[in-house]
Amino acid sequence: MLRPYRELAAVPHLPRLLLWSLLGRVHLPGTPLAVSFLIAGWTGSYGPAGVVGGALTLGMGVSGPLRGRAADRSPAGRLLLATAAGYGTGITALGLLPVLLPGAAWPLAAAVAFLTGLSTPPVTQLGRAAFPRLATGPAHQAVFTVEASMQEVLYIVGPALAATAVAVAGAPTATWLSGALAVLGALGFRHAVRRACLDEPATVPRRHGGRTLLADRSLVLALSAALCLVAALASIDMVIVAWARDQGTPAMAGVLAALWGIGSTVGGLVVGGLTGQARFARRMLLLTLGVAAVVPVLPPLTQPSSVWLIGGVLVVGGVAIAPAIAAGNTRIAALAPDGRTAEAFGWMSTFTTAGATSALPMTGWLLDHVGPAAAAGAATAAALLGTLVAALVREPRAEQVDGAIN
Repeated sequence: MLRPYRELAAVPHLPRLLLWSLLGRVHLPGTPLAVSFLIAGWTGSYGPAGVVGGALTLGMGVSGPLRGRAADRSPAGRLLLATAAGYGTGITALGLLPVLLPGAAWPLAAAVAFLTGLSTPPVTQLGRAAFPRLATGPAHQAVFTVEASMQEVLYIVGPALAATAVAVAGAPTATWLSGALAVLGALGFRHAVRRACLDEPATVPRRHGGRTLLADRSLVLALSAALCLVAALASIDMVIVAWARDQGTPAMAGVLAALWGIGSTVGGLVVGGLTGQARFARRMLLLTLGVAAVVPVLPPLTQPSSVWLIGGVLVVGGVAIAPAIAAGNTRIAALAPDGRTAEAFGWMSTFTTAGATSALPMTGWLLDHVGPAAAAGAATAAALLGTLVAALVREPRAEQVDGAIN
Protein backbone atom coordinates (compact mmCIF):
# COMPACT_ATOMS: atom_id res chain seq x y z
CA MET A 1 0.00 0.00 0.00
CA LEU A 2 2.91 2.39 0.69
CA ARG A 3 4.74 1.50 -2.52
CA PRO A 4 3.35 4.41 -4.61
CA TYR A 5 4.47 6.91 -2.00
CA ARG A 6 7.98 5.47 -1.81
CA GLU A 7 8.30 5.59 -5.58
CA LEU A 8 7.12 9.18 -5.76
CA ALA A 9 9.57 10.22 -3.03
CA ALA A 10 12.42 8.71 -5.05
CA VAL A 11 11.74 10.80 -8.17
CA PRO A 12 14.35 13.61 -8.40
CA HIS A 13 12.93 17.11 -7.78
CA LEU A 14 9.35 15.83 -7.46
CA PRO A 15 9.03 16.07 -3.63
CA ARG A 16 10.32 19.67 -3.65
CA LEU A 17 8.06 20.61 -6.55
CA LEU A 18 5.04 19.02 -4.88
CA LEU A 19 5.79 20.77 -1.58
CA TRP A 20 6.08 24.21 -3.14
CA SER A 21 3.04 23.68 -5.33
CA LEU A 22 1.08 23.04 -2.14
CA LEU A 23 2.58 26.01 -0.32
CA GLY A 24 1.73 28.12 -3.35
CA ARG A 25 -1.91 27.09 -2.95
CA VAL A 26 -2.28 27.36 0.82
CA HIS A 27 -3.91 30.77 0.42
CA LEU A 28 -6.72 29.45 -1.81
CA PRO A 29 -8.93 27.85 0.87
CA GLY A 30 -8.10 30.51 3.45
CA THR A 31 -8.75 33.61 1.35
CA PRO A 32 -12.51 33.04 0.84
CA LEU A 33 -12.95 32.55 4.59
CA ALA A 34 -11.00 35.72 5.38
CA VAL A 35 -12.91 37.69 2.74
CA SER A 36 -16.23 36.36 4.06
CA PHE A 37 -15.43 37.67 7.54
CA LEU A 38 -14.10 40.91 6.05
CA ILE A 39 -17.20 41.73 3.99
CA ALA A 40 -19.78 40.34 6.45
CA GLY A 41 -18.25 42.40 9.24
CA TRP A 42 -18.13 45.48 7.01
CA THR A 43 -21.70 45.26 5.72
CA GLY A 44 -23.44 43.18 8.41
CA SER A 45 -24.80 40.73 5.80
CA TYR A 46 -23.76 37.46 4.18
CA GLY A 47 -25.25 38.45 0.81
CA PRO A 48 -22.52 40.98 -0.10
CA ALA A 49 -19.92 38.57 1.29
CA GLY A 50 -21.12 35.94 -1.17
CA VAL A 51 -21.07 38.40 -4.07
CA VAL A 52 -17.53 39.58 -3.32
CA GLY A 53 -16.31 36.01 -2.86
CA GLY A 54 -17.99 35.09 -6.12
CA ALA A 55 -16.30 38.02 -7.89
CA LEU A 56 -12.90 36.83 -6.69
CA THR A 57 -13.45 33.33 -8.00
CA LEU A 58 -15.01 34.66 -11.22
CA GLY A 59 -11.81 36.56 -11.94
CA MET A 60 -9.83 33.40 -11.36
CA GLY A 61 -12.07 31.49 -13.72
CA VAL A 62 -12.08 34.04 -16.53
CA SER A 63 -8.29 34.12 -16.71
CA GLY A 64 -7.76 30.38 -16.13
CA PRO A 65 -7.60 29.20 -19.76
CA LEU A 66 -5.46 32.17 -20.79
CA ARG A 67 -2.95 31.53 -18.00
CA GLY A 68 -3.00 27.82 -18.82
CA ARG A 69 -2.34 28.49 -22.49
CA ALA A 70 0.48 30.88 -21.55
CA ALA A 71 1.98 28.19 -19.31
CA ASP A 72 1.96 25.72 -22.23
CA ARG A 73 3.76 28.21 -24.48
CA SER A 74 6.05 30.43 -22.36
CA PRO A 75 8.46 30.22 -19.40
CA ALA A 76 6.71 29.50 -16.12
CA GLY A 77 8.93 31.81 -14.07
CA ARG A 78 7.98 34.93 -15.99
CA LEU A 79 4.26 34.16 -15.68
CA LEU A 80 4.54 33.51 -11.94
CA LEU A 81 6.35 36.80 -11.30
CA ALA A 82 3.77 38.87 -13.16
CA THR A 83 0.74 37.25 -11.58
CA ALA A 84 2.19 37.29 -8.05
CA ALA A 85 2.75 41.04 -8.30
CA GLY A 86 -0.81 41.68 -9.50
CA TYR A 87 -2.41 39.40 -6.92
CA GLY A 88 -0.47 40.89 -4.02
CA THR A 89 -1.50 44.39 -5.02
CA GLY A 90 -5.17 43.42 -5.34
CA ILE A 91 -5.38 41.67 -1.98
CA THR A 92 -3.73 44.64 -0.27
CA ALA A 93 -6.35 46.97 -1.74
CA LEU A 94 -9.21 44.61 -0.84
CA GLY A 95 -8.18 44.57 2.81
CA LEU A 96 -7.95 48.37 2.91
CA LEU A 97 -11.44 49.12 1.59
CA PRO A 98 -13.39 48.29 4.82
CA VAL A 99 -10.88 50.33 6.79
CA LEU A 100 -11.25 53.42 4.60
CA LEU A 101 -14.84 53.33 3.28
CA PRO A 102 -18.38 52.78 4.66
CA GLY A 103 -20.21 49.49 4.12
CA ALA A 104 -22.35 50.98 1.35
CA ALA A 105 -19.23 50.97 -0.86
CA TRP A 106 -19.03 47.16 -0.91
CA PRO A 107 -19.67 46.94 -4.71
CA LEU A 108 -16.21 48.50 -5.12
CA ALA A 109 -14.82 45.53 -3.20
CA ALA A 110 -16.48 43.20 -5.72
CA ALA A 111 -14.70 45.00 -8.57
CA VAL A 112 -11.34 44.84 -6.79
CA ALA A 113 -11.90 41.17 -5.98
CA PHE A 114 -12.60 40.39 -9.64
CA LEU A 115 -9.38 42.12 -10.78
CA THR A 116 -7.45 40.30 -8.05
CA GLY A 117 -8.83 36.96 -9.20
CA LEU A 118 -7.61 37.69 -12.72
CA SER A 119 -4.05 37.79 -11.39
CA THR A 120 -4.12 34.60 -9.32
CA PRO A 121 -0.73 32.84 -9.74
CA PRO A 122 -1.34 29.64 -11.78
CA VAL A 123 0.55 27.39 -9.36
CA THR A 124 -2.12 24.68 -9.49
CA GLN A 125 -2.17 24.48 -13.28
CA LEU A 126 1.60 24.57 -13.64
CA GLY A 127 2.03 21.93 -10.95
CA ARG A 128 -0.46 19.51 -12.43
CA ALA A 129 1.11 19.92 -15.86
CA ALA A 130 4.64 19.47 -14.44
CA PHE A 131 4.13 16.41 -12.23
CA PRO A 132 3.65 14.00 -15.17
CA ARG A 133 6.91 15.22 -16.69
CA LEU A 134 8.80 13.90 -13.67
CA ALA A 135 6.78 10.88 -12.50
CA THR A 136 7.23 7.92 -14.81
CA GLY A 137 6.66 4.19 -14.50
CA PRO A 138 4.67 2.92 -11.52
CA ALA A 139 5.01 6.28 -9.76
CA HIS A 140 2.64 7.96 -12.20
CA GLN A 141 -0.31 5.85 -10.99
CA ALA A 142 -0.44 7.65 -7.66
CA VAL A 143 0.74 11.16 -8.50
CA PHE A 144 -2.67 12.84 -8.78
CA THR A 145 -4.11 11.02 -5.79
CA VAL A 146 -1.12 11.97 -3.66
CA GLU A 147 -1.40 15.56 -4.87
CA ALA A 148 -5.12 15.68 -4.11
CA SER A 149 -4.56 14.12 -0.67
CA MET A 150 -1.85 16.60 0.23
CA GLN A 151 -4.03 19.40 -1.08
CA GLU A 152 -6.52 18.52 1.64
CA VAL A 153 -3.88 19.51 4.19
CA LEU A 154 -4.38 22.99 2.77
CA TYR A 155 -8.02 22.81 3.80
CA ILE A 156 -6.79 22.28 7.33
CA VAL A 157 -3.97 24.81 7.44
CA GLY A 158 -5.43 27.56 5.21
CA PRO A 159 -8.80 28.07 6.94
CA ALA A 160 -7.25 27.53 10.37
CA LEU A 161 -4.68 30.26 9.71
CA ALA A 162 -7.32 32.60 8.33
CA ALA A 163 -9.78 32.02 11.19
CA THR A 164 -7.04 32.43 13.79
CA ALA A 165 -5.84 35.64 12.13
CA VAL A 166 -9.43 36.97 12.11
CA ALA A 167 -9.87 36.16 15.80
CA VAL A 168 -6.49 37.57 16.86
CA ALA A 169 -5.83 40.47 14.49
CA GLY A 170 -9.04 41.13 12.55
CA ALA A 171 -10.37 40.36 9.09
CA PRO A 172 -8.23 42.92 7.18
CA THR A 173 -5.02 41.42 8.60
CA ALA A 174 -6.25 37.92 7.80
CA THR A 175 -6.89 38.99 4.21
CA TRP A 176 -3.42 40.50 3.89
CA LEU A 177 -1.87 37.36 5.38
CA SER A 178 -3.57 35.30 2.67
CA GLY A 179 -2.13 37.61 0.02
CA ALA A 180 1.37 37.37 1.48
CA LEU A 181 1.19 33.57 1.48
CA ALA A 182 0.09 33.64 -2.18
CA VAL A 183 3.05 35.77 -3.23
CA LEU A 184 5.64 33.86 -1.20
CA GLY A 185 4.27 30.52 -2.37
CA ALA A 186 4.36 31.56 -6.02
CA LEU A 187 7.97 32.72 -5.71
CA GLY A 188 9.00 29.50 -3.94
CA PHE A 189 7.26 27.40 -6.58
CA ARG A 190 9.01 29.40 -9.30
CA HIS A 191 12.36 28.53 -7.73
CA ALA A 192 11.43 24.83 -7.52
CA VAL A 193 10.34 24.79 -11.18
CA ARG A 194 13.64 26.31 -12.27
CA ARG A 195 15.62 23.87 -10.11
CA ALA A 196 13.79 20.98 -11.78
CA CYS A 197 14.58 22.44 -15.24
CA LEU A 198 10.88 22.70 -16.03
CA ASP A 199 10.73 26.44 -16.63
CA GLU A 200 10.28 25.94 -20.36
CA PRO A 201 7.19 24.15 -21.76
CA ALA A 202 7.59 20.43 -22.44
CA THR A 203 6.83 20.79 -26.16
CA VAL A 204 5.71 23.43 -28.56
CA PRO A 205 2.05 22.58 -29.17
CA ARG A 206 1.05 21.74 -32.70
CA ARG A 207 -1.32 24.11 -34.40
CA HIS A 208 -4.88 22.95 -33.86
CA GLY A 209 -6.55 25.30 -36.33
CA GLY A 210 -8.16 27.27 -33.53
CA ARG A 211 -9.96 24.19 -32.22
CA THR A 212 -11.05 24.75 -28.64
CA LEU A 213 -10.68 22.07 -26.00
CA LEU A 214 -14.37 22.52 -25.29
CA ALA A 215 -15.13 20.68 -28.53
CA ASP A 216 -14.37 17.43 -26.66
CA ARG A 217 -17.69 16.36 -25.11
CA SER A 218 -16.14 14.10 -22.48
CA LEU A 219 -13.67 16.75 -21.39
CA VAL A 220 -16.50 19.25 -20.99
CA LEU A 221 -18.47 16.73 -18.94
CA ALA A 222 -15.46 16.08 -16.69
CA LEU A 223 -14.99 19.83 -16.24
CA SER A 224 -18.70 20.25 -15.48
CA ALA A 225 -18.54 17.56 -12.81
CA ALA A 226 -15.63 19.46 -11.24
CA LEU A 227 -17.76 22.61 -11.34
CA CYS A 228 -20.51 20.91 -9.35
CA LEU A 229 -18.03 19.42 -6.91
CA VAL A 230 -16.47 22.79 -6.09
CA ALA A 231 -19.89 24.46 -5.87
CA ALA A 232 -20.83 21.97 -3.16
CA LEU A 233 -17.55 22.34 -1.26
CA ALA A 234 -17.55 26.15 -1.44
CA SER A 235 -21.11 26.25 -0.13
CA ILE A 236 -20.25 24.07 2.86
CA ASP A 237 -17.23 26.26 3.58
CA MET A 238 -19.48 29.32 3.76
CA VAL A 239 -22.02 27.43 5.88
CA ILE A 240 -19.25 26.66 8.36
CA VAL A 241 -18.22 30.33 8.47
CA ALA A 242 -21.82 31.46 9.02
CA TRP A 243 -22.54 28.89 11.72
CA ALA A 244 -19.38 29.78 13.66
CA ARG A 245 -20.02 33.52 13.34
CA ASP A 246 -23.62 33.14 14.49
CA GLN A 247 -22.39 31.21 17.52
CA GLY A 248 -20.02 34.04 18.41
CA THR A 249 -16.96 31.82 17.95
CA PRO A 250 -15.38 32.74 14.58
CA ALA A 251 -12.23 30.69 15.27
CA MET A 252 -14.43 27.57 15.35
CA ALA A 253 -14.83 27.90 11.56
CA GLY A 254 -11.17 27.02 11.17
CA VAL A 255 -11.51 24.06 13.52
CA LEU A 256 -14.50 22.63 11.64
CA ALA A 257 -12.81 23.17 8.27
CA ALA A 258 -9.75 21.39 9.65
CA LEU A 259 -11.84 18.40 10.73
CA TRP A 260 -13.36 18.21 7.26
CA GLY A 261 -9.87 18.34 5.78
CA ILE A 262 -8.59 15.61 8.11
CA GLY A 263 -11.29 13.24 6.90
CA SER A 264 -10.45 14.07 3.29
CA THR A 265 -6.72 13.60 3.84
CA VAL A 266 -7.23 10.18 5.41
CA GLY A 267 -9.48 9.11 2.55
CA GLY A 268 -7.02 10.31 -0.06
CA LEU A 269 -4.00 8.68 1.54
CA VAL A 270 -5.78 5.33 1.78
CA VAL A 271 -7.02 5.46 -1.81
CA GLY A 272 -3.59 6.60 -3.04
CA GLY A 273 -2.11 3.27 -2.00
CA LEU A 274 -4.66 1.25 -3.99
CA THR A 275 -4.28 0.02 -7.54
CA GLY A 276 -6.77 0.00 -10.35
CA GLN A 277 -8.60 2.68 -12.26
CA ALA A 278 -10.59 5.22 -10.27
CA ARG A 279 -14.35 5.23 -10.82
CA PHE A 280 -15.16 8.92 -11.09
CA ALA A 281 -18.96 8.65 -10.74
CA ARG A 282 -18.72 6.28 -7.78
CA ARG A 283 -16.41 8.63 -5.92
CA MET A 284 -18.68 11.58 -6.68
CA LEU A 285 -21.63 9.65 -5.27
CA LEU A 286 -19.75 8.98 -2.03
CA LEU A 287 -18.90 12.69 -1.80
CA THR A 288 -22.59 13.54 -2.28
CA LEU A 289 -23.55 11.28 0.61
CA GLY A 290 -20.94 12.97 2.79
CA VAL A 291 -22.30 16.43 2.01
CA ALA A 292 -25.89 15.30 2.55
CA ALA A 293 -25.01 14.03 6.03
CA VAL A 294 -24.26 17.61 7.13
CA VAL A 295 -27.81 18.86 6.48
CA PRO A 296 -29.71 17.32 9.43
CA VAL A 297 -27.16 18.43 12.06
CA LEU A 298 -27.49 22.15 11.25
CA PRO A 299 -30.05 24.76 12.34
CA PRO A 300 -32.96 25.05 12.01
CA LEU A 301 -33.29 21.25 11.74
CA THR A 302 -31.17 20.73 14.85
CA GLN A 303 -31.64 23.44 17.45
CA PRO A 304 -29.48 24.00 19.40
CA SER A 305 -26.79 22.53 17.17
CA SER A 306 -23.77 20.73 18.58
CA VAL A 307 -20.24 21.52 17.46
CA TRP A 308 -19.25 17.95 18.37
CA LEU A 309 -21.94 16.46 16.16
CA ILE A 310 -21.16 18.78 13.26
CA GLY A 311 -17.44 18.08 13.59
CA GLY A 312 -17.97 14.33 13.66
CA VAL A 313 -20.14 14.39 10.55
CA LEU A 314 -17.59 16.56 8.72
CA VAL A 315 -14.74 14.15 9.53
CA VAL A 316 -16.64 11.12 8.23
CA GLY A 317 -18.18 12.89 5.26
CA GLY A 318 -14.86 14.43 4.27
CA VAL A 319 -13.31 11.03 3.57
CA ALA A 320 -14.67 11.08 0.00
CA ILE A 321 -13.39 14.54 -0.99
CA ALA A 322 -9.76 13.87 -1.96
CA PRO A 323 -10.53 10.62 -3.83
CA ALA A 324 -13.21 12.41 -5.88
CA ILE A 325 -10.88 15.32 -6.69
CA ALA A 326 -8.08 12.92 -7.65
CA ALA A 327 -10.35 10.94 -9.96
CA GLY A 328 -11.47 14.13 -11.69
CA ASN A 329 -7.90 15.42 -12.12
CA THR A 330 -6.72 12.08 -13.50
CA ARG A 331 -9.60 11.99 -15.96
CA ILE A 332 -8.96 15.54 -17.19
CA ALA A 333 -5.23 14.85 -17.63
CA ALA A 334 -6.02 11.73 -19.66
CA LEU A 335 -8.47 13.58 -21.90
CA ALA A 336 -6.22 16.60 -22.57
CA PRO A 337 -4.42 16.67 -25.96
CA ASP A 338 -0.61 16.53 -26.05
CA GLY A 339 0.99 19.84 -25.20
CA ARG A 340 -2.24 21.35 -23.84
CA THR A 341 -2.41 19.89 -20.33
CA ALA A 342 -1.96 23.22 -18.54
CA GLU A 343 -4.63 24.74 -20.77
CA ALA A 344 -7.00 21.90 -19.85
CA PHE A 345 -6.40 22.58 -16.17
CA GLY A 346 -6.86 26.27 -16.94
CA TRP A 347 -10.34 25.42 -18.18
CA MET A 348 -10.79 23.38 -15.02
CA SER A 349 -10.02 26.55 -13.04
CA THR A 350 -12.65 28.37 -15.08
CA PHE A 351 -15.30 25.72 -14.49
CA THR A 352 -14.57 25.28 -10.79
CA THR A 353 -14.47 28.99 -10.06
CA ALA A 354 -17.71 29.35 -12.01
CA GLY A 355 -19.15 26.74 -9.67
CA ALA A 356 -18.13 28.74 -6.62
CA THR A 357 -19.24 32.00 -8.25
CA SER A 358 -22.73 30.68 -8.87
CA ALA A 359 -23.01 28.90 -5.53
CA LEU A 360 -21.82 31.55 -3.08
CA PRO A 361 -24.49 34.23 -3.69
CA MET A 362 -27.25 31.62 -3.41
CA THR A 363 -25.62 30.21 -0.29
CA GLY A 364 -25.47 33.69 1.23
CA TRP A 365 -29.16 34.28 0.46
CA LEU A 366 -30.17 30.95 2.00
CA LEU A 367 -28.10 31.68 5.11
CA ASP A 368 -29.74 35.09 5.50
CA HIS A 369 -33.34 33.97 4.87
CA VAL A 370 -33.65 30.26 5.72
CA GLY A 371 -30.68 28.89 7.63
CA PRO A 372 -27.52 26.76 7.40
CA ALA A 373 -29.41 23.49 6.77
CA ALA A 374 -31.01 24.90 3.61
CA ALA A 375 -27.64 26.10 2.34
CA ALA A 376 -26.15 22.65 2.97
CA GLY A 377 -29.14 21.11 1.15
CA ALA A 378 -28.33 23.22 -1.91
CA ALA A 379 -24.73 21.98 -1.69
CA THR A 380 -26.02 18.41 -1.69
CA ALA A 381 -28.06 19.09 -4.83
CA ALA A 382 -24.95 20.45 -6.58
CA ALA A 383 -22.93 17.36 -5.64
CA LEU A 384 -25.69 15.05 -6.85
CA LEU A 385 -25.80 16.84 -10.21
CA GLY A 386 -22.02 16.40 -10.44
CA THR A 387 -22.43 12.67 -9.84
CA LEU A 388 -24.91 12.38 -12.69
CA VAL A 389 -22.61 14.30 -15.02
CA ALA A 390 -19.56 12.25 -14.00
CA ALA A 391 -21.42 9.08 -14.97
CA LEU A 392 -21.51 10.36 -18.57
CA VAL A 393 -17.74 10.90 -18.86
CA ARG A 394 -16.15 8.21 -21.02
CA GLU A 395 -13.59 5.90 -19.45
CA PRO A 396 -10.13 6.66 -20.90
CA ARG A 397 -8.22 3.90 -22.61
CA ALA A 398 -5.09 2.63 -20.85
CA GLU A 399 -2.83 4.31 -23.40
CA GLN A 400 -4.59 7.63 -22.76
CA VAL A 401 -3.87 7.40 -19.06
CA ASP A 402 -0.24 6.50 -19.70
CA GLY A 403 0.05 9.28 -22.24
CA ALA A 404 -1.27 11.81 -19.79
CA ILE A 405 1.48 10.92 -17.36
CA ASN A 406 4.50 10.09 -19.49
